[in-house]
Amino acid sequence: MGKNRLSNVAGFDDAPFSRSHHGGVAVVGTVYADLRFDGVLTGRIKKDGFDAAEKITTMVDQSRFAQHIRMILLQGIALGGFNVVDVFDLHDRLNLPVMVVARKQPDMTTIKNALLTHIARGREKWAIIERLGPMEPMENVYVQRVGLSAPEAAAVLRRFCIHGRIPEPIRTAHLIATAMACGQSRGHP
Repeated sequence: MGKNRLSNVAGFDDAPFSRSHHGGVAVVGTVYADLRFDGVLTGRIKKDGFDAAEKITTMVDQSRFAQHIRMILLQGIALGGFNVVDVFDLHDRLNLPVMVVARKQPDMTTIKNALLTHIARGREKWAIIERLGPMEPMENVYVQRVGLSAPEAAAVLRRFCIHGRIPEPIRTAHLIATAMACGQSRGHP
C-alpha cells in the first residue's frame, strides 16, 4: 500500500435525536487530507430508513472533495437509529474502501431481534450485517471493512487515531453533528 493511498478520508456520524423524533436525521461528514481537517459535508437520512448509502454517496459525489476522497469511515453500521448503511452498495457506488468503526463490540443478538421484529425492511438490513461478518478487534476498537485489507485498516487507524481510540474524521463529525442538534458538542462517538 502506498503511503498516501488512504490519506484522504471522509468520516461520517449522525446527529443525536430523541426516541420520539420522526422525520429526517442530520448526518455530518468531515473530510481530512492526512491530519488536516479540510471540510464538512452535511445531509439528511430517514430515521430507521434504508437510504444512508444513497445519501452518503450523494454527499460525496456532489462535493468539491469528490476527486480527493480515497476512503469512507463510518461510526457504526447504522445511522439515524436503524438506518443500516449498505456498505457493499456504498463501496460499489463510490468505488472506495469503507470501514465501520465502533468503540465496543455491539450486541448482535439484540440488534438482530430489533431489526427482525420492529424495523421496516429489517430482514434486508440484517442480511447486510450478516454478510459483512462480525466486527474484528483492531487497534483498540472494532471494525468491519469492505475493499481494504486488515493491514491497510490497521494503518488507517494508526494514522488517524490521534486524540483517543476513534479516528479523527469520525470524532470531528460526531462533535459537529452533536453541536448541530444540541447547540454545543459533547460526548464521544
